[in-house]
Amino acid sequence: MSRVRVAAVVLLVSLLFCAAPTTQAAPQRGAGATERVAPGIEYRAFTLPTAHGPIRIHVLTVDLHHPGVRAGLLYAGAVADRAPVSVMADRQGAVAAVNGDFFDITEEQHPGVTATGAASGAAVFAGRPLKAAVPDAQRFGGSLPPGDSGEDVFGVGTDGRARIARLSLLGQLRTPHATLPVRGLNQYALPEGSIGLFTPQWGSTSRARAVCGTDHDRGAPCTHDTFEVTIRHGRVTGTSTGAGQGPIPPGTLVVLGREGGAQALRSLAPGTPVDVDYRLASTSPVPFTFALGAYPLLRDHQPLPGLDAVTTNPRTAVGIAHHGHVLRLIATDGRESTATGLTLAELADVLRDLDCAEGAYVDGGASTTLVTRDPTTGHATVRNTLDQGLERRVPNGIALYSRRDRS
Repeated sequence: MSRVRVAAVVLLVSLLFCAAPTTQAAPQRGAGATERVAPGIEYRAFTLPTAHGPIRIHVLTVDLHHPGVRAGLLYAGAVADRAPVSVMADRQGAVAAVNGDFFDITEEQHPGVTATGAASGAAVFAGRPLKAAVPDAQRFGGSLPPGDSGEDVFGVGTDGRARIARLSLLGQLRTPHATLPVRGLNQYALPEGSIGLFTPQWGSTSRARAVCGTDHDRGAPCTHDTFEVTIRHGRVTGTSTGAGQGPIPPGTLVVLGREGGAQALRSLAPGTPVDVDYRLASTSPVPFTFALGAYPLLRDHQPLPGLDAVTTNPRTAVGIAHHGHVLRLIATDGRESTATGLTLAELADVLRDLDCAEGAYVDGGASTTLVTRDPTTGHATVRNTLDQGLERRVPNGIALYSRRDRS
């Protein structure tokens, strides 16, 4: 048993984190005190000794079974848009939130191409598909742990239970002469030779990044073999030889092809009828009400094999307990604190010692942010120590809501 896990077991058991949320206690403040953020939602912080220094860990424990409590996608308003977690939480009326998926933050390898800010993984918002996952080699956040996929997500199903699953895009364009597969939905990177859809939810950011890189090399040059088609009310209304930008009007779809996908789209002249169909196929037994990219660390109470035990960073993670009825959102302090963070192996140990059966990590480093609503001001307040003391703009996160938060 690792040093971090020994320390975690002793500390976490003593703090009784393994129990389901207790919502009867009045809010308390101070080191180690449990605060009631809202009925069914609690916050607590503790210091964990590690081999590389003590690390402060912040935990939101959520009883999804509690009346009026739900979790949802924190969302900047467009796929290719970003905002601080506290700002998004206030906009959406959340009582607490954490940051979400890794995202397209820089394009230093592609001069002249603007980083989109879009998340890497799939996302579901209010029960509807928002975006699909980019090819694994194109995602941010480094290599995935063995067995993980860029299509892995965390979310809550229509049955009110939290779960980890995979979301794969299934789509097609049907024209009078052919049926063309769709392999992209509001993605900052399309697979080689493919066709991708962009909906009004993409936003106004340029779509040029979508044809850069390859399925094996994020830094590979952008292709010039591209073609874009605009579809409105089921008919082609315009074409272009390059990826465009600007808002996509309601009722309109933009279809972008690269290489072989571009060649297929060149046969579509203005006025051509096109039927578009797409969905995110899930390994979950029930549909998601919301989901976002998250990468598994823990399954059946056991850390997954091959997790990095060397690299430390500030971390954000999600844990699932009590058969999906209890959710734990975890954020560590940033690099300005006494330690540099946790390794993925240590993070998995912490999730297990919080009595989580399943667990996954999302974006960390300077993105790691956990907020709760301040009962005095009514605004979201950051609880963890941020990297360089600044709140990074991110594309999405996990929001917590309570209809009885003022009771």
